[in-house]
Amino acid sequence: MLNKIIKRGSRKVPKSDANEPYGATAAGYRGGAGGAPGPVVSASNVTVNHASRTTLSSSVPGGGANSYPQVSSGAAAAPQIEALPLFRDVPVPERQALFLRKLQICAMVFDFSDTLKSAREKEAKRQTLLELIDFIQSGSGRITEPVQEELVRTISANIFRCLPPASHENTGSEGADPEEEDPYLDPAWPHLQLVYELLLRYVVSSDTDTKVAKRYIDHSFVLRLLDLFDSEDPREREYLKTILHRIYGKFMVHRPFIRKAINNIFYRFIFETEHHSGIGELLEILGSIINGFALPMKEEHKLFLARALLPLHKPKSVGVYHQQLSYCITQFVEKDYKLADTVIRGLLKYWPVTNCQKEVLFLGELEEVLEATQPAEFQRCMVPLFKQIARCLNSSHFQVAERALFLWNNDHIVSLIAQNRSVIFPIIFEALEKNMQGHWNPAVHGLTANVRKMFLEMDSELFEECQRQYIEKVEKDKTLEEQRELAWRRLEAVVAAKAAGEEMVLVN
Repeated sequence: MLNKIIKRGSRKVPKSDANEPYGATAAGYRGGAGGAPGPVVSASNVTVNHASRTTLSSSVPGGGANSYPQVSSGAAAAPQIEALPLFRDVPVPERQALFLRKLQICAMVFDFSDTLKSAREKEAKRQTLLELIDFIQSGSGRITEPVQEELVRTISANIFRCLPPASHENTGSEGADPEEEDPYLDPAWPHLQLVYELLLRYVVSSDTDTKVAKRYIDHSFVLRLLDLFDSEDPREREYLKTILHRIYGKFMVHRPFIRKAINNIFYRFIFETEHHSGIGELLEILGSIINGFALPMKEEHKLFLARALLPLHKPKSVGVYHQQLSYCITQFVEKDYKLADTVIRGLLKYWPVTNCQKEVLFLGELEEVLEATQPAEFQRCMVPLFKQIARCLNSSHFQVAERALFLWNNDHIVSLIAQNRSVIFPIIFEALEKNMQGHWNPAVHGLTANVRKMFLEMDSELFEECQRQYIEKVEKDKTLEEQRELAWRRLEAVVAAKAAGEEMVLVN
């Protein structure tokens, strides 16, 4: 009897049904007497969820034919899932066909906004997904190509869906801080997690032949996977990060395409929307990719650094993903020390003017970059660099001034400064003296005294020369200020005399 059921369930769909939504024909079985399959669900009992930020299926050629409908939340009863035997209860030759039948059950997509609706069917689907995961993970046998195709179609039906509107779209609060917002948790996650786990096990399985799998894990699939990184559910983004990383590692043919697609996401985020939930996760993937770049580094990778990674410092939400971004930037400099000048000048280009918290982040990143910087590259950018550091030393925000002074706690940076002290001392000496004379924060005052003492011990003659020049500059500025005040007083006297003369004329 089981063999008859399997043969019926694996029949090809007639050409006339090719345009039907896949889930309406493959997923809707109702168990009858003796386990015989009941009638399939008619198209009138299914609807497609349209509320979205991005209609994923419509953006891919042919995507509509592979779209699986969601079970309607109307009055019609949800289809009941046919009970199928466990894999261990059927002979080995029949397990591939049984796997196919179980996939067809998992292709049904339920509405999770109502937890009580179709509860039994949802639980049956969950148990079936667990069986499929266990079957692939156990390595019970290499799944055939038709089953792989059906597996990817079923996964696509579940994960490629319309994402709910972002929180700022619902409230209109464009200025909300992403770090302070509560994360959105998808109510369908109990099933989505299992579907993602199934995809992950399929990708990492040693039985998965990339030559076959790449026909189904293709560019279209990868693009839609990248679209899902905009999900506000952090649990989903974490799974997506792991899966995309594994795909990048296993499918070498997709590597240039994945890098280019991530580039495009960054460009749109930087120059158009400034809203995307998955920038941090994408940067984590890139951190691992950059670590594997071969030397000498390709021009394509250097352009990626200059055109995508460095401009990512510009958006005001950089604090959300700055840790991952800083890691990627540092990886580039550690890979190729000649890029240090490009990176430092890029940081200076996007250095914040009024955002003190961003300045603290930039100073932390700058220290990591300088640790990997060689003397020749340091000399190319040290003048504009220390002009900016001098401005940070005099910042009225104590955290900015304090973080800038902490640079002198790094032995490598102190060594670079010592080698070029004749250029650097005159640039920052004035900033140090101003802090000593008038900074309001005691901690900054103390740190400044330590740095000043370090300079004195490093080169007392240069210190005294800088001090002499500073005193001369202060006196010169004082003289200019006195001359300016005198000029104003003379001007005021002339105006007053002229006004008095006009008044006398009027009186006479």
